[in-house]
Amino acid sequence: MLKDQRDDGIALREAVAADAAAIAALYRPFVETTSANFEESAPDAAEMARRMAAVAAAGLPWLIAEREGAVIGYAYAAPYRPRPAYRFAVEDSIYLAPAAQGAGLGRRLLAALIERAAAAGARRMIAVIGDPPTQARSIALHRALGFEEAGRLVGVGWKAGGWRDTLLMQRALGDGVRTPPSDLRPISR
Repeated sequence: MLKDQRDDGIALREAVAADAAAIAALYRPFVETTSANFEESAPDAAEMARRMAAVAAAGLPWLIAEREGAVIGYAYAAPYRPRPAYRFAVEDSIYLAPAAQGAGLGRRLLAALIERAAAAGARRMIAVIGDPPTQARSIALHRALGFEEAGRLVGVGWKAGGWRDTLLMQRALGDGVRTPPSDLRPISR
């Protein structure tokens, strides 16, 4: 069980199904008012619960940051691609309520996510950052935690009236590519 409670009153914990509505509410403005992700319709609580269950079924972490019982951020690692050769690669997602941004919470969540994903057997974490010119904080956060730029996909998403790029960043987890995966249990799909 994840235990991260600090003097600032913010606790990190594993997500549970009952968090789905709060997660959907936190995520909605990112879908509706930004080009940070390429969803066009905000998922409801039922869809978030389905996504959470899929992450849990893959044996991967979905973490919550809460203050006084309110969800103020979340991060999760999902399978990067469905083909079996990708089973040791995960993609991270992290979202913080506006009032929780800029105070180090993103770093705490992402660091805990990296640790949990490595413990689950992942060897590579990939960040797919939508509309990079608007995501300086996300890029800086990922760099600070060891991610390196791996490439840019130009104009791959149409959102907010324009073509948007994605920036790919990655970092090794555990032994990375130094050893074969036979020493780890594969992530279930």
